[in-house]
Amino acid sequence: MASKFETLTDLAETPMGKLLTEVEFPKPLRRGDVLEVEIVKIDPEGFLVDSGHKSDALVPLRETRSMTTDEVAEIKVGDKLDVFVVRPDSGDQLPMLSFDRARAEHGWITLKKESELGNVVSGVIKSFNKGGAVVEVEGVQGFVPVSQLLTPFQMDTTESSSVNNDESRIGQSINMKIMTLDRNQKTLILSERQSIQEKQKLDLDKLLEEMKEGDIRDGKVTGISNFGAFVDCGGVTGLIHISEMSWDQVDSPGAILKAGQDVKVYVLKVDLETKKVAFSLRRLEAEPWSTVGDKYAVDQIVNGVVTKLADYGAFVRIDRSIYGLLHISEITEETIQHPKEILSENQELELKIISLEPEKRRLGLSLKQINQENSENMVEPNEDVQDNEVSDEIVSSTELEVDADSNVDEVISSDLTEDSNNEESVDEETGEETEENEDSI
Repeated sequence: MASKFETLTDLAETPMGKLLTEVEFPKPLRRGDVLEVEIVKIDPEGFLVDSGHKSDALVPLRETRSMTTDEVAEIKVGDKLDVFVVRPDSGDQLPMLSFDRARAEHGWITLKKESELGNVVSGVIKSFNKGGAVVEVEGVQGFVPVSQLLTPFQMDTTESSSVNNDESRIGQSINMKIMTLDRNQKTLILSERQSIQEKQKLDLDKLLEEMKEGDIRDGKVTGISNFGAFVDCGGVTGLIHISEMSWDQVDSPGAILKAGQDVKVYVLKVDLETKKVAFSLRRLEAEPWSTVGDKYAVDQIVNGVVTKLADYGAFVRIDRSIYGLLHISEITEETIQHPKEILSENQELELKIISLEPEKRRLGLSLKQINQENSENMVEPNEDVQDNEVSDEIVSSTELEVDADSNVDEVISSDLTEDSNNEESVDEETGEETEENEDSI
């Protein structure tokens, strides 16, 4: 007898066929499947659930250890859970399901996505061993090596125990970065340190964007080196170079700042690309050269200290970081080959300002002009010349000559007084003619 349904399509078009296609027959449970179930009963052994198959299934309490005590207490009949099939139907035993393994399966998928995105994940410390901390993340058991813990735990070194003796962190929730993830090998290695560094990096980027050149910030000195000091300003660490510590010369950064000292700093430069910041102390004050024109003028007499000698002259500090040049031609009227013939470093001098260009930071000084003015102002002793009267003689001039033996010869030159008649004088007593001669003594 021939069938009236030549093909399955013909059968599907009948009312019975349509009903059969609309009905979903339960698939048999297979180990490794993850499915959603509904709780129908709660007892001390665990949760009895409706798996949607021919029989109910059991989720033992030991398979819910990834739940917290509060989570377990909040479960009620009618709630739905994702579970992992540990044991399918097996005769007289109920299928066994696991909440922990289902969470782990979902966890592996979630962790893979987070790892690919480079995100930070959160987990709970479950225990410690010699190598580090055992953690649970998204239902997956992972491991944090001791070198990757932010606060390394203390191990009990006694022979009776090799377990850590500091359990204060067990149960603590921590943030971590995924270092290694291998689902097939069930390997999950994480780092708490990297998560902190990641957070600091994000915080640093934000802080650097907020920090502008020219800002004045409060900070704390975190370290001193021979080239400067490091200062932390609210999470941003920058360098105060030794040249930016003072307008005066600084021989050692330690002479200006100390580690732990609170300071105000001037933001000199912010490099967002290299994430480096330069601070300054001296820029908190006005630059000395900006007020030079108000304090000094050409021809003004100033005191200074020689700081350096060069072939062409000497550098002299007259005020803080105000230095002037004493050119070799302005040191003395004498011809010298090098300033060291007259001057020495740290020597104090009185000088005259002969040129001043604040905008170019140039200041010219002279020692020679000071010495010249001092010479001109010296008072020389006066010699009183007395007129000596000689009878019938007029002393017209006197010359003092000092010989090598300090003997003084006085030479007197007299002009004879001639009589209008040019008469000869006759001595009345002797009758002899006398002639008045010029005597030389």
